[in-house]
Amino acid sequence: MILVNTSTIAGKEIDEALGIVKGSTIRAKHIGKDILSAFRQLVGGELKEYGEMIEEARKIATAKMVKEAEQLGADAVVNIRFSTSAVMQGAAEILIYGTAVKLK
Repeated sequence: MILVNTSTIAGKEIDEALGIVKGSTIRAKHIGKDILSAFRQLVGGELKEYGEMIEEARKIATAKMVKEAEQLGADAVVNIRFSTSAVMQGAAEILIYGTAVKLK
């Protein structure tokens, strides 16, 4: 499966747009890592626990989007975009979406 954030794929021709596909997940870190991050927020520094949480969420959301595209028979997903929003303290939603396409 080819995944790009552009409307075209170099060296490929899009034959058919199959529709919008998406994947999303809401993730939170457990209380121990939440406390560690709160402490780091006070003294300064990278909030590694939240970075790991977001990276894990991106992978899960992307896999869900790819699965949806595969169910449509897509060869690729173009115009991919990510959206992140805080759901509550310590939890975030990651949404990824794009257009599933068939290639010639």
